[in-house]
Amino acid sequence: MPSFDEVLKEAGEFGRFQKRVFFLLSQTGITFSSLFASVVFLGRAPGSFWCRIPGAAELSDRCGWTREEERNFTLLPLHLGNESVRGECERLAVTWDTSASCASPLARHGNHSPDNLPLAPCHNWVYEQPHSSVVSEYDLVCGNAWMLDLSQAILNLGFLAGAFILGYAADRYGRIRIYLLSCLGVGICGVIVAFSPNFTAFLIFRFLQGMFGKGTWMTCYVIVTEIVGSDQRIVGIVIQMFFTLGIIILPGIAYLIPTWQGIQLAISLPNFLFLLYYWVVPESPRWLLTRKKGEKALKIMRNIAKHNGKFLSPHYSEITISNEEVSNPSFFDLVRTPQMRRNTLILMYAWFTSALIYQGLVMRLGIIGGNLYLDFFISGAVELPAAFLIVVTIDRIGRRLPFAVSNIVASVACLTTAFLPEDIPWLKMSVATLGRLSITIAFEVVYLVNSELYPTTLRNFGVSLCSSLCDLGGIIAPFLLFRLAAIWLELPLIIFSILAVVCGLLVLLLPETKGISLPETLEDVEQLPSHFGKCGKKRKHRDTNSYI
Repeated sequence: MPSFDEVLKEAGEFGRFQKRVFFLLSQTGITFSSLFASVVFLGRAPGSFWCRIPGAAELSDRCGWTREEERNFTLLPLHLGNESVRGECERLAVTWDTSASCASPLARHGNHSPDNLPLAPCHNWVYEQPHSSVVSEYDLVCGNAWMLDLSQAILNLGFLAGAFILGYAADRYGRIRIYLLSCLGVGICGVIVAFSPNFTAFLIFRFLQGMFGKGTWMTCYVIVTEIVGSDQRIVGIVIQMFFTLGIIILPGIAYLIPTWQGIQLAISLPNFLFLLYYWVVPESPRWLLTRKKGEKALKIMRNIAKHNGKFLSPHYSEITISNEEVSNPSFFDLVRTPQMRRNTLILMYAWFTSALIYQGLVMRLGIIGGNLYLDFFISGAVELPAAFLIVVTIDRIGRRLPFAVSNIVASVACLTTAFLPEDIPWLKMSVATLGRLSITIAFEVVYLVNSELYPTTLRNFGVSLCSSLCDLGGIIAPFLLFRLAAIWLELPLIIFSILAVVCGLLVLLLPETKGISLPETLEDVEQLPSHFGKCGKKRKHRDTNSYI
């Protein structure tokens, strides 16, 4: 029997069937990127707010005060006593009860001038826009402001858990099954997040939404790369353009929807539509073969051929897997052999570095004030050229060289930005943007290379495990950026530069996978062309009685 890739070539490597599946699954990138970056709008500044004095709500109702009148009675005496106190995090240490005067609620404290009244910390706030963000919803201001950062860290922890748990599950129980389960989980948890009665519930279900969200993104990516031929795996880069599309669309959604609950529902509910894919997206035939389900795989291949206007030879009546024993994947499978061990360690470092630098540069460029919606839109649009550059170069010169060069250019850009004078802001911003573009290219290439360097039996688990370092980098990035910037504003760029240049040199040790069939077994990985060998040669298949 011929190899799986030969059968796929006969059925059509990127015909009408694969294009349909690609387009459908690519929509996952829009919803996942919206979840990934949603904290920018869910946690936006709530506008003006002030600390409410105990008993003020009841007194306001009795006296018929407007909100502006209550604000004046609360803040004016405070400002008279101390102009530096804004009334957001501190209040006068008084209580207004039913005996207080509507015209002068502080009259009963007449023996004390405002500047002699003690101050007390605030525990109750009044917001001009009470439901505009989670900040006003759960009082994440003043001493509680750090909790907003905690919510993003919790989301990244969910991504990390999803990479391990659902990556393992997809290799054991099937790609499409875990994809659909993850879509259901994202939708349900997203709705619960929108109606969370308290901040604790918000964190719990935001963690779960992150876990299931990572499952949808990683699994859809693997499905797409496994149903196309080796010459068409560039779709792994193109699918990430939909991630960028989600980044570009998100500020528009946030601009049109005034409440954080509405934004949360808008980015969560579309996941329920993906459940319809049960009837149109099949299981990965590569995965079916590794689980000794050759008949189902053959049936799917015939269906692919039919939709592509092709016809498989009638002698394809039996299908078997390779002689490699199928087992449940584990981390030790990723480091058991020399080539696998080297690939795994380098890819883990590449994921960590790309995420750390990417998020660090995003946060650095974002601290410029101005229009939040426009700035966010521009930051997303900057990423589009990265995908186009990859598409036009990666199948011409290979994966490894753009991977290395993009990291090195990012390193040089970060280092140059750190030492450019402040009196040339346009040049400093331009070079920093070049660094952002370069690290985006590296970030997108690592997705493709990661999926091409693991055998089918370990592919989803390997991609998920290595990409979990991306989530670790995302957790560390804000702490690294702000703590080092407190020492010297440009110090984070120096660290980014060192990390990027080391990554650029390390990825040169990876095999070149341009034009090479996806490896099916550990032995296939060990036989990939070394970094010193020639690239682009098709791998010979040893087992002539199997499809893979």
